[in-house]
Amino acid sequence: MNETTAAPSAFNSGEGAEEPAYALDGQIGFLLRQAQQRHTSIFARMMLEDVTPTQWATLAKLHEIGGCSQNLLGRHVAMDAATIKGVVDRLLTRGLIVTSADPTDNRRLTIDLSERGRDFVQRALPVARAITDETVAPLDPAERDLLLSLLARIR
Repeated sequence: MNETTAAPSAFNSGEGAEEPAYALDGQIGFLLRQAQQRHTSIFARMMLEDVTPTQWATLAKLHEIGGCSQNLLGRHVAMDAATIKGVVDRLLTRGLIVTSADPTDNRRLTIDLSERGRDFVQRALPVARAITDETVAPLDPAERDLLLSLLARIR
């Protein structure tokens, strides 16, 4: 690490150790935000058809699990009800998803990929993989696995 990227430890190293001064560059929230900004920039540059990260998450999850209710979809992609509703509305307008009556409950809609959405996801999957690869390019494979494992533990 160089002088501008060094991240001083934000943790006390043990009993009797003097607590280090608060350094923003060593704080988890600051580092996560910078990593998110890096990823968002790469995503915006590379993703097809101006699809946003939240739209991609929705499309990718529908590809992964198939059709489901809007509420369940929101839980799967970690979006609150208002956010997933807006994402669903925009994807419907773009013709990437469809809704249909839930066969077990007529009051509920099932959301699924449209034919156009399935085609888009197939074309975008290699791009999404390349976005991930570029985001974590500074790390070796073992570091990438460790980072994903640690982030999964603190989410």
